Amino acid sequence: MEATHTAYVQNLPWQTTEDDLTALLEANGIPSVVGVRIIQDRTGGRSMGYGFIDCADAEALDGVCRALKGARMDGRRLRVEPARGQNRRR
Repeated sequence: MEATHTAYVQNLPWQTTEDDLTALLEANGIPSVVGVRIIQDRTGGRSMGYGFIDCADAEALDGVCRALKGARMDGRRLRVEPARGQNRRR
């Protein structure tokens, strides 16, 4: 099984898009990541307020977490941490 290097981002503003999150990464000196995902409500398509940032390796993941620690987006302080694997969730 391949190890994943994903950051879990919480407290995103409801209107945040994947492009917005990518722009925030670039503004904080993180020009490229493997991908970003904003989790959306299945029925309304609105952001659920959290998402994931996929990184190429553990070093990039650490850089994302450090760069976004305490960052604000539309007045909301983001919480960013390494994501736990699905097998460790409840």
